[in-house]
Amino acid sequence: MTTQGIKTVLHPVSDLTTAKAVYAALLGIQPQTDSPYYVGFDAEGQHIGLVPDGGPQGMTSPVAYWHVEDIEAKLAEVTAAGATVKEAAHEVGGGRLVATVTDPDGNVLGLIQDR
Repeated sequence: MTTQGIKTVLHPVSDLTTAKAVYAALLGIQPQTDSPYYVGFDAEGQHIGLVPDGGPQGMTSPVAYWHVEDIEAKLAEVTAAGATVKEAAHEVGGGRLVATVTDPDGNVLGLIQDR
């Protein structure tokens, strides 16, 4: 089963206000989503998200999210190949499902399914 590629990258930030200004300057646009718990930019088909204090996932470094058609099938496929589920698939709003796994070296890989 193929993916739709990496279209989302989430960055944990310690100061959301400052990070928002830096990313707005870098991308040349203002955020499309701007809340106290998440700031998101849509730039040229790529979604860049800022998550204060690593969010509920406790991220400590950026996480790239692979967009997939069937998150449960992809989770089964990658875990059968040796990945470990870090965060089970769950809805984050608007019908979007997310999950994370770690590869054998501990790298975090994100999965997103839009319904």
